[in-house]
Amino acid sequence: MSGAIPLAAVVRSGVVESIHLGHVAACDADGRLVASAGDPDRVLFARSSMKPLQAAVSLSRIDRELPADELAVMCGSHNGEPVHVETVLGILGRAGLEASALRCPPAWPWRVEDSRGLDGPAPEFHNCSGKHAGMLLASARRGDPLASYPEPDHPLQLDVRDAVLRMTGLDRIELGVDGCGVPVHGMPLRAMATLYARLGRPPDGEPLAGAIAACTAAMRSSPYLVAGLGRADTALMEAVDGLVSKGGAEGLACAAIADRGIGIAVRVDDGSPRAAAPALIRALALLEVVGDAQLEALERFARPPVTGGARPVGALTCDFELTRP
Repeated sequence: MSGAIPLAAVVRSGVVESIHLGHVAACDADGRLVASAGDPDRVLFARSSMKPLQAAVSLSRIDRELPADELAVMCGSHNGEPVHVETVLGILGRAGLEASALRCPPAWPWRVEDSRGLDGPAPEFHNCSGKHAGMLLASARRGDPLASYPEPDHPLQLDVRDAVLRMTGLDRIELGVDGCGVPVHGMPLRAMATLYARLGRPPDGEPLAGAIAACTAAMRSSPYLVAGLGRADTALMEAVDGLVSKGGAEGLACAAIADRGIGIAVRVDDGSPRAAAPALIRALALLEVVGDAQLEALERFARPPVTGGARPVGALTCDFELTRP
């Protein structure tokens, strides 16, 4: 991909075995680029990094408060652990619905341990089931059709599209179909960074400001519901006060730093998830959002080990620098 730079190198026994190319953009809430690497105009689909805003749209249509754990799982890409599934079913229960109403594909939990004893894959185990449960509850509260909630012309999805345009400052976006079946939104990387800056500091007059604040606060207070055991988003939000972190498929990782008024978006061009979180942590370190003590706590995510047999023989490392205007 034109303009891509080496974001991460996989070193085994002293030899660089693989290199992941990609891009980084950091923007403020006015859409100004404050730092970058590679091509900040790289066009991509937002994938699951859009979930906090999608959840805020759903919450705005529910007309009542939801507990933090339910909001967090609506924003998350969860492991399908029992705590995640129970929370998803709780959201559906508020609408008088069961898991059969979910239109995300049947899936197994992410961890083998959580799959033991199950009869087969089911939609409630899908990592997007929290988002879908929130969309169903939002549709039920407004009296909108339930079976068609993933369709791009559904009233809820039209509200999401409008929110994406406002929060990115774009005049148009590309529309596609996400892996879970709902619309996915395509835009330049810098627009994703702007969106995350605005998730941290919603613009004056933004109609979703209250819902956005509730969703991001829930992610910070209940990070385990956003992802789960062994997941970078959970670890980052546990380690860094005030940070909102949300990854997406195809090597995307985003973060909002509210007290700095900036958002960061990282895209690994080969789509590899193994380089996305390390590159995001590197960018956060370069922007002095995380310090040495936090980097030590995040070591397994910042420098994932490369193993030979049962022992470490190398690591994935990120040594790129950011350019500032």
